[in-house]
Amino acid sequence: MADLFGSDDGKDAPAPVGNRPLADRLRPRTLAEVVGQEHLTGEDGVLTRLIASGSLGSMIFWGPPGTGKTTVARLLANETSLAFEQISAIFSGVADLKKVFEAARLRRAKGRQTLLFVDEIHRFNRAQQDSFLPVMEDGTVVLVGATTENPSFELNAALLSRARVLSFRSLAPEDILKLLERAEAEEGRLLPLDEEARAVLVRMSDGDGRASLTLAEEAWRAAKRGEVFDAEGLQRVLQRRAPVYDKSQDGHYNLISALHKSVRGSDPDAALYYLCRMLDAGEHPLYLGRRLVRMAVEDIGLADPQALVIANAAKDAYDYLGSPEGELALAQACIYLATAPKSNAAYVAYKAATRAAKENGSLLPPKHILNAPTKLMKEEGFGTGYAYDHDQPDAFSGQDYFPEKMGRQTFYDPPGRGFEKEIRRRLDRWDELRRERQEEH
Repeated sequence: MADLFGSDDGKDAPAPVGNRPLADRLRPRTLAEVVGQEHLTGEDGVLTRLIASGSLGSMIFWGPPGTGKTTVARLLANETSLAFEQISAIFSGVADLKKVFEAARLRRAKGRQTLLFVDEIHRFNRAQQDSFLPVMEDGTVVLVGATTENPSFELNAALLSRARVLSFRSLAPEDILKLLERAEAEEGRLLPLDEEARAVLVRMSDGDGRASLTLAEEAWRAAKRGEVFDAEGLQRVLQRRAPVYDKSQDGHYNLISALHKSVRGSDPDAALYYLCRMLDAGEHPLYLGRRLVRMAVEDIGLADPQALVIANAAKDAYDYLGSPEGELALAQACIYLATAPKSNAAYVAYKAATRAAKENGSLLPPKHILNAPTKLMKEEGFGTGYAYDHDQPDAFSGQDYFPEKMGRQTFYDPPGRGFEKEIRRRLDRWDELRRERQEEH
């Protein structure tokens, strides 16, 4: 039986029912019992279809905590009669991987394939991720990796090209309510909550099924005989507040938009206010860290090149420190970005260059800047006439580097603000030198 909400290596003997957490006792026995992921596990779900086809293939499960990634992996192994192996990238190294791979090869020699579930797979470095490729390609294992981070950014392209990414969704309020009803049936008693408090508990869960059952257990423990908590009483005994907005609905997007535009509008006080509102509401700090990085490249750019460095450092500092110290690094970065000079010139230049790249196709660069490692290429004029800039006055040759059929283009037009004021001065000087060099030739 699989753990609905998190990792469970299955190696320990089951604890007595009275001592087992509620989430453990409510683990589903079939894919149909998994809540909130009908697009994957429902009657017409992706995984249901894969099981029916008799061929799984490697997969990456991407989604927030408490949405059933470990559960589904374990159930897939059960449904397909694959051996199930589970490791965590946090606690495993190369030696552990070698042992797992060798065990899988032995099973395969006996005619049984292994489903290898790797929790937090994004924690493995590039070399460790690459070590999965041979055993995936030869069919020794069906890899199922789980991650809360965007696979496009955190996993190697080679690994992603061999695995299908499946998104797990935060549980909707109705899914959380369904779990609470199952919990009441398991316990044989109602939760000590009035209607409003029940809604607050759902909001506190914030789409995390495991968290909802943990909170339910806390409520039962805290209630005296016959006591029923209202919303205020529940928040008092649980020592936590319900989020002030639903992260998956309009409130989330309204606040992140307000934060982004306050930074863009150079208002550090408003930006800090919205940052703190989102943190107080339970937004994952690393999500905010990633958004700050985006603001640094999209709205500040080269007007202050340190903005990206500071935003990345704040994200890494939170990842290193955790809460509550890490939030201060994000606040510091937020203030820095809001008070930095603003420019979207690099952003605009990137979009313009992308359009030009798509519109002009595979044009050959001018021959004078192409290397000529063979005699034939030299005879064709490759490399002829190239001027080595370091040997030129001002270390600038003024040659044209665009494909001849395109002609010279201008994508980047820095404003006279912040560090880009200096970049503007350099570009203007190089334009002047380029004209002089062309006149000389």
